[in-house]
Amino acid sequence: MTVIKDFHVHVYFDQDTIIQAQQLCEQAKEKFPVQMGRVHEKNVGPHPRWSCQLLASPEIFGELVSWISLHRQGLTVFIHANTGDDLKDHRDHAIWMGEMLDLDLSIFA
Repeated sequence: MTVIKDFHVHVYFDQDTIIQAQQLCEQAKEKFPVQMGRVHEKNVGPHPRWSCQLLASPEIFGELVSWISLHRQGLTVFIHANTGDDLKDHRDHAIWMGEMLDLDLSIFA
């Protein structure tokens, strides 16, 4: 059985929604035991939009994702498990809230 180490929650934004996304991530960090990454005002890794990442344990995943689904206010959120297989994690183990975007999966080849 594949073991899920943790989850990445990527909140996508642009110049018009950066404050909204930053507030969402900050609120999540205050409410849940998650680690908040930097607010990237450029595309990073396979991500097609600017983003901020939250790192969540499997134990709080359900509660965190439920909360984000109610508070994302139209932001696109990309979520994936971390199992050690980056390609499968980003392609096969993905969850989308809002618009589904094309990731640059070539970095995992």
